[in-house]
Amino acid sequence: MEKIKENQKISVLFMLFGTLFCVCLITANVLETKQISFGPANMTAGLIVFPVSYIINDVVCEVWGYRRTRLLIWLGFAMNFMFVVFGAVADWIPGAPYWHGEEGFHQIFGLAPRIAGASFIAFLAGSFVNAYVMSKMKLNSEGKNFSLRAVMSTIFGELTDSIIFFPLALGGVIPWEEMPSLVITQVTLKTLYEIVALPVTIRVVNFTKKHDHEDVYDLNVAYNIFKVKEL
Repeated sequence: MEKIKENQKISVLFMLFGTLFCVCLITANVLETKQISFGPANMTAGLIVFPVSYIINDVVCEVWGYRRTRLLIWLGFAMNFMFVVFGAVADWIPGAPYWHGEEGFHQIFGLAPRIAGASFIAFLAGSFVNAYVMSKMKLNSEGKNFSLRAVMSTIFGELTDSIIFFPLALGGVIPWEEMPSLVITQVTLKTLYEIVALPVTIRVVNFTKKHDHEDVYDLNVAYNIFKVKEL
């Protein structure tokens, strides 16, 4: 198995993926404030866009490797954190006397500290698990079976995310016996999302590899999530 040398320069495509990744995370935060139903399943509207971040995670890890994915995850975390902080500050500042949108604004930007903290922790854990599984499976399969790697990494990542988020954010608010069904529903729907999007994901990966001449294998990489400077 030949390891294609990593280019230390940040490409335009990587920047575009990074921008889209951050936009998806911030958009998901806003959409999470709406509850929706599909038949008997209840969920938040964030499901519409949040799985896209895992697809981008897979594409970046497949093309540029774990190091660049680590940078992407921390970048997304920082931008999402800024959005939540500025939203909380704006929500705290009293509205003008003639403005009557206080209640609606609070519902969107007045994210409870408990939910915000649970969301941040779950995002970091799920995203890094997703990247780790993707990276290791690529090495073990010598670059084969991308579809299987993409699906399996999503399952492990989303499972980690949901197992952390729901107890931390909603423990004591909803019955504990409902937790397993919530976790299973979220993981199942997001994994199905990944499967449906696979044909597009595969084309994006192939195009990106050809365009940037990159196909990194994470040989001797340090999986420490805090080594952000190591590109």
